[in-house]
Parts: sequence; C-alpha cells; structure tokens
Amino acid sequence: MKSLFIRIYGDSVLRKKASPVSKVTSETKELVSQMTDIMHDNNGAGLAAPQVGISKRIIVADIGESPLAIINPEIISKEGEAVGEEGCLSIPGITVDVKRAQRILVVGLNTDGETVEVKVSNLMARVLQHEVDHLNGTLIIDYADIQKRQMIKGKLKKLKKNSAKLMRNLC
Repeated sequence: MKSLFIRIYGDSVLRKKASPVSKVTSETKELVSQMTDIMHDNNGAGLAAPQVGISKRIIVADIGESPLAIINPEIISKEGEAVGEEGCLSIPGITVDVKRAQRILVVGLNTDGETVEVKVSNLMARVLQHEVDHLNGTLIIDYADIQKRQMIKGKLKKLKKNSAKLMRNLC
C-alpha cells in the first residue's frame, strides 16, 4: 500500500463523497491498520479514509477505550443534542463549536466483513459523527457561524496554500 499521510484543508479529496467498500479484503484491513496508526501517531480521536487520501467509506476511532473501525458506516438513529468544540487533523490549529447528537446508533461492517451495530454516546458519538461527515465531504468549518468564518479565513487560506505546495512536492 502506498505511503499514507494526513491530507490538509485544500486537498480536493476532503470535499468528495467517499465511495462504499464493496468487499472487505486484506487491503481494507491493512488500510484500517495504517489509519489507526496514523490516528494514534497524531493524537487523534478519529480518522476517515479521505483524510489519508483514500476516497472510501472507512472510519477509525479511539477515545482511549479500544480502537474501533467501521466500514460503510451509516448513522441509523440520533438522540439528544450537545454543542462541543471540535478540532480536526486535516484542519490543524482551528476549532469550531459543533452541535451533535449525544447518542447514536451506527450500522456498518467490521474488518471481518460482518455487519455490526454500534450504539455510542457522548465523546464517541461526537467522534463518529465527525468522521462520517468526512465521508460525505463535510468539514467542521462548514458548521462555523459567520463571525467564526471571518476569524479563521486567514488560517484557512494559509492551510490551502500549504496543502497545494505539499501536493506539488509529492508529485
């Protein structure tokens, strides 16, 4: 598998809707393993495949209990609401207050290709919703109000410029 790295705001893969995984293969399992390592190496709580340049519907999460990987995740139900500050490995240095459901039920596949139902709350619910957003091309900055957008405009421009420079250097 190619060398993976966290894609930064400005990379077009972050705005694309990711494709479903048709079959869980050894490559899928290797991707999940690499994503988990990248997430841990960068002190993240979650990571979606588009964040490492792979436009597939795969997410990993770990809030200190045990790593979780879900392939083709779908949020089936949501309960409650809470606003919380979120950051993102793909948008370093920026946080946004985001309203999320407090409890969710997610259905998807595990790394053995078996259907799983995951019912989570609080921080893990927030992390999974954040990662599913990535699969749909949605970023935390999309939740920012007008005042916050004005405050982060310069930082986003700089990130976009740095992302383009990084991609040119890799090609």
